[in-house]
Amino acid sequence: MIEIVTDPFPSANDLNTLWQAAWGESAARDFAPVLARSLVHFGAYADRRLIGFVNVATDGDRHAILLDTCVHPEFQRQGVATRLVTMAADEAARRGAQWLHVDYEPQLDAFYRGCGFRPTAAGLMKLR
Repeated sequence: MIEIVTDPFPSANDLNTLWQAAWGESAARDFAPVLARSLVHFGAYADRRLIGFVNVATDGDRHAILLDTCVHPEFQRQGVATRLVTMAADEAARRGAQWLHVDYEPQLDAFYRGCGFRPTAAGLMKLR
């Protein structure tokens, strides 16, 4: 059974383990400063193991940004990401956000459209 937890503040080790599995990202990161500024974040757990995650950042007013949606490959295509995104959108609205933005690569278009997002023009600048 998969349990979704609101604002679980997972350890850096748990998040880094998930990132490695989901994205192949091997550089360890400290997530505490990021999570401290989040509007809300959700963790998906299977037997106390972090297997999914999504974060919602905010401008402190009307806009929120969906970030870091990921699910461990062993648990993909089971609706976990959809549940995470849906819960994140609902809670962001409850916490005062009026708009939820997300950036994604073209192969994820069907997923995010299925979650209720509509495509818009956006810009991206790599800073480092």
